Amino acid sequence: MVNPASSDSRFNSTVDIFLNAHGVKVGALFGPQHGIRGETQDNMIEWEGFRDKPTGLPVYSLYGKTREPLPEMMEGIDCLVIDLPDVGARYYTFVWTLALCLRAGKKYGKTCVVLDRPNPINGVAMEGPVLDTRFSSFVGLYPLPIRHGMTMGEIALYLNREFKIGCDLTVVPLEGWQREMWFDETFLPWVMPSPNMPTLATAIVYPGMCLLEGTNISEGRGTTRPFEIFGKPGADPYEIVKRLTQEDLPGVRFRPLYFQPTFQKYYGELCGGAQAHVTDRNSFLPVLTGVAVISAFYQMAPESFSWKQPPYEYEEEKLPIDVLAGTDELRTQIEQGYSLQGIARTWKKKLDLFGEARKPYLLY
Repeated sequence: MVNPASSDSRFNSTVDIFLNAHGVKVGALFGPQHGIRGETQDNMIEWEGFRDKPTGLPVYSLYGKTREPLPEMMEGIDCLVIDLPDVGARYYTFVWTLALCLRAGKKYGKTCVVLDRPNPINGVAMEGPVLDTRFSSFVGLYPLPIRHGMTMGEIALYLNREFKIGCDLTVVPLEGWQREMWFDETFLPWVMPSPNMPTLATAIVYPGMCLLEGTNISEGRGTTRPFEIFGKPGADPYEIVKRLTQEDLPGVRFRPLYFQPTFQKYYGELCGGAQAHVTDRNSFLPVLTGVAVISAFYQMAPESFSWKQPPYEYEEEKLPIDVLAGTDELRTQIEQGYSLQGIARTWKKKLDLFGEARKPYLLY
């Protein structure tokens, strides 16, 4: 189970490493969202199955009608090796592809091995609402906060035991990584884990700014700085920045701008908005910042603001903002004009409980 970021420090792909390993036979390749070689932009559905041109191996997409490996995909496989990067946010779908692979491993009697990778935005900070299982989806199958502060290996161990998946699981741990590290402190190369995650700076803002996908505000897809740039047609950039500056959010400043997306929301239209510039990543609160951006647009022009309607990530009925937040509470708080501090206070109890629950599974 790989994608383009499944590579070593010299850019050798995990696929090639296994193909060249003595005594190992690679039977098939499995791809998450955006494909094993990053073939698909945005949220396009991958082909259900094909052969990888460089290797000739069968490829099975797990981002489409099929998201959990089927028995015929697992035939002839003893062990499913999962080497997927994460960006530290619950709604990054690779986490849930991992979970569904563990389920399939248990179901079909296969071993799963997770090759662990760093959490690029550190393994200490946690933020945001913990998922309410009434809002389980492919951007959150099990209760995690939006910013979970765990590695993929730790999440695998946590889900496998806490939620009784029961897969025969081995995690190959990292060497030299410490929880407080950011990705650029590992001296590993950043390879885009998905097409709209071009830099570490994108990953730092993503846990909050991805919430904009649940609204009619552009989250900057179709620009050169996705998730840092945001806005919509007709919005006044200077008014937006004024409102956000008044919130005195830690570790971030906002710069007014206009932009014209080249795809996705408002393709080809002139949008007014801003760019979030993180000035202190250790004090920056990405989830609260994303909430602040949505609240500012909502308060500034409620008549032109709207929540995006379903479907979203295979959910046909639930509102996308509720699916992303993992609760409908955040949406109603914004509509009712809660202060940012009041919203954050409602996260604290469950965040503290999650922090205790995860402790037995932390490897670093």
